[in-house]
Order: sequence, then structure tokens, then C-alpha cells
Amino acid sequence: MPSSDPLMPAALPARHLSDGDLLTVGEVVLRVRVTTRRTRLGLTVERDGAVTLRAPVECGEARARQFVEAHAGWIAEKARLRDRFRPAHPSRELLNGTEFRYLGRAYRLLLVDGQNAGDGVRLRAGRLQLARADATDPVVGRTALVGWYRRVGADWARGRLQPWAGRLGVAEPVVKVRDLGQRWGTFLPGRAGQEGEMALHWAVFQLPIRLVDYVIAHELAHIRVSGHGPDYWRLLRRAIPECEQLKAELDEMGRRVWLGGGP
Repeated sequence: MPSSDPLMPAALPARHLSDGDLLTVGEVVLRVRVTTRRTRLGLTVERDGAVTLRAPVECGEARARQFVEAHAGWIAEKARLRDRFRPAHPSRELLNGTEFRYLGRAYRLLLVDGQNAGDGVRLRAGRLQLARADATDPVVGRTALVGWYRRVGADWARGRLQPWAGRLGVAEPVVKVRDLGQRWGTFLPGRAGQEGEMALHWAVFQLPIRLVDYVIAHELAHIRVSGHGPDYWRLLRRAIPECEQLKAELDEMGRRVWLGGGP
């Protein structure tokens, strides 16, 4: 009888990563972010310790796993540093004299009776004024303070963009200030012919001006280079030669800013 080769199962197509996937490699669980702006894989360890894998479109899972395994030591080192700089965010009571910071300077809270409830916070004569009626409800009072940081921070940042955009050779994006969770800033590219959007965490405006400038420049640099590879840091270093020093300072000071919590 004629011989025949055994039937072999058809090879399965290689699986590609999708945006939002969870990829487990060893003991590390990574959230996948896929973007058309990337051509290479990249890793980010967020401030809360989560690990994000940034991948180009149609990146195969096998390639991603190999990349993560090759950078296991880097991920472990970042985790060690995260534990060293574990956040120690303070709480704040809404009492006369409670200290809040804006652009590195300390301002004390002043509860006033002549200010209508719901009017928010005002900076007058070196004091942050809040209606006493608002302070009696901790949620209302803290919401008013966060709203003040968002309002004045957005105005300040918009006036700060031009010099940094000029240094980096990029167009000025739309600026929004909001709660970004564990990030100080983000940049979202616009569609063809549209401006991108840079978002800044409201709490960053408690830090000294040099660190807020660093966050702004850091996000503007992403207009030209996505990820945090060598090309990115070369670009940022041209605009801020001391960027590594400022990053370390941000890691240290940033873990002690007020994030809206009470006692």
C-alpha cells in the first residue's frame, strides 16, 4: 500500500495584542496599550505599581512576552524604587490656619462668614478664603479647594506653554486640568488637522514651579516622541538639561502632595 504522511494540524495564526488586554508574564500582570504612534514596544511602571506595556499595532503576543522577559530585571528595579518612594499623601482638615501649597508657596486657610456658600475658594491677601458654611461639610469644602486648584492651575499652565513648546519645536496643545489618578500628566494626540490635548493633575500645582515646568515639558515632548526611549530623553534633555534631577525630585516631593483626602 502506498505510504502517506500523517495528517498535521493547520498552524494557528499568531495572536496580536489588543488595546486593553491583560498580559501575564511570570508573576507580572501588564495592561496593554496599543497605539498607531508606536513602532517599538515600551514599558511603564505607574505610580501605583501597575505595569503598562505599550505596543504598536499588530504586535504579536509572542514578541511581547519575549520583550517583557528580557526586561524583567528593569521591572523588578522599578518595583523596588516604588516601595522606597511609597506615597505618603497627607490629609487636610478644613480649619483656620490649615496650610495648603500653590506653586511651592504655603498659604493658610481662612474661613470667612461674609462669603456665600458655594462661592468656592479665593486667594486674597495671602490667604485661601473659604466660606465657613462650606467648610462644615468636608466633601463640599474639599471639592471647592480642588476646584480652585483646577481653575487657577489651568490658567497658569496655559500661560506657561509657549516657551516650552518653542524649545521643543511643537505646537501648543489644548490644556485641561483634572484628576488623573496616578499620573501627573498625559498627552492625547489629536486627529489629522486637530490639536492634541495635554491633561495635568490638579495636585501638581502644589509643587514648586520648576517641577510643574518639568511635567509640562515632559508631556509636550510626547508630541514628537511617544514612549520613554532614548530618543525621548535626548529630546527632553535638550530642553531641560537637568531633567533627570527634576524627575528624581518629582518622585520624592510628589508622594507628599495633598490629593484631596481628609482625616
